[in-house]
Amino acid sequence: MTDRILVVEDDRALGAQVVDHLRGAGYEPTWWTDGSAMIKGAPPEVALVVLDLMLPGVYGLDLLKVLRASSEVPVLVLSARNDTSDKVRALKLGADDYLTKPFWPEELIERVRARLRRPVMVRANTLRAGALCLDLASHEVTLDGRRIGLTRLECELLAALARRPGAPVTRDWLAEHVLDAEPESSARSLDVYVSRMRKKLGDPALIETVWGIGYRLSTERSG
Repeated sequence: MTDRILVVEDDRALGAQVVDHLRGAGYEPTWWTDGSAMIKGAPPEVALVVLDLMLPGVYGLDLLKVLRASSEVPVLVLSARNDTSDKVRALKLGADDYLTKPFWPEELIERVRARLRRPVMVRANTLRAGALCLDLASHEVTLDGRRIGLTRLECELLAALARRPGAPVTRDWLAEHVLDAEPESSARSLDVYVSRMRKKLGDPALIETVWGIGYRLSTERSG
């Protein structure tokens, strides 16, 4: 089945180029020249969104916020802005990758392929990411078929990372959406939980620290 990709880019020449290269690489692109449709409702069912930041009428990062409120679809940001602060902000808001303009079309295609090689499959109450399997109803976790004894909260933290493998999830988001059941919790408390989870998983590199942002589930296994 061909992967469908949504391209949100107002530059007609660049947008046409991106669409042509995606189609030539075997993907099925849909092209929007503005993000107004995304503001009004959920995006179409796609495997990836390629999002320009400088769009008419609405800023791309605002679109990213709206998208992340209802979807975990991977997002590759395209932008002429190459400041580190812009990249960090986009990642904190939920972007999975950031590519600055101008760029080689071959690099865009390889980044798209890299992102789409990291599938997350959700079937009923089961979440899978590589060798990791989480039963969201029973909070049972297995890695390479081996059962891992995690607490409910640790399981929920791991699930939050496993929904977007290879992409950073911010400390603030994890503290607000996963630790909210414990009033004394804070972003700093995540360090303790993550340390325990790493020990139980038996692979400390599986949960990576993304400095200045948060944590991510590694797509590469150590050893």
